[in-house]
Amino acid sequence: MRIGVLGAGNMADALAGQWARKGHEVRIGARTPAKAVALADRIGGGAVGGGLREAAKFGEVVLLAVWYEGVLDVLRRAGAEDGTLSGRVLIDCTNPMEPPFERLKTGGGPSAARRIADLAAGARVVKGFTMCHESVWRMTPPVFGGRPLGVPLCGDDEEALAVVRALVADLGCAPMDGGGLERAALLEAATAFMVGLWVAGEDPSAMMPPPEFAGGDPERTSDR
Repeated sequence: MRIGVLGAGNMADALAGQWARKGHEVRIGARTPAKAVALADRIGGGAVGGGLREAAKFGEVVLLAVWYEGVLDVLRRAGAEDGTLSGRVLIDCTNPMEPPFERLKTGGGPSAARRIADLAAGARVVKGFTMCHESVWRMTPPVFGGRPLGVPLCGDDEEALAVVRALVADLGCAPMDGGGLERAALLEAATAFMVGLWVAGEDPSAMMPPPEFAGGDPERTSDR
């Protein structure tokens, strides 16, 4: 599969590196093309680097891996308003978090994913890869307590979701159905909440019961 990457930071490095090692064709684009070239050289596996527009046009799938503050500028430079991403699967792994993780930079409005979908004309946006530090995505594979890491995905296009599920599986992870793109706002908020717990020294996994204890008895619940 041809994967274009917008950004040359840690998340781009971690995810693009894994996919290149799985045999995917990777082209990295950055606002400073030399940084993209350097990252591609470091990743190897035939990855190439250059400008943002070239990466956007190259990919059947495009990973948007930049700080949320840079999304608008990066998409414009990539030609999103001109339709360079139209029809392509656009993976949004941005996190609109604002330390100390008490609020989102989206300010109670539409989710970052929805804003990105509105900016990237015709792109099939899937929200995912948001809940873990880049070091986790470098693991081969990310398995904890004998269980592969679950990766929630939100999107409206079933074909796009199927493509991203396959890329999740390439990492040795388990794709999870997070619902439509309207639920991306919940995923973004949940990520900020979880990161806040980690930063505070808490273990978020301790608050998650096993699935068999998650629902309760519907009949007893209805009697309340």
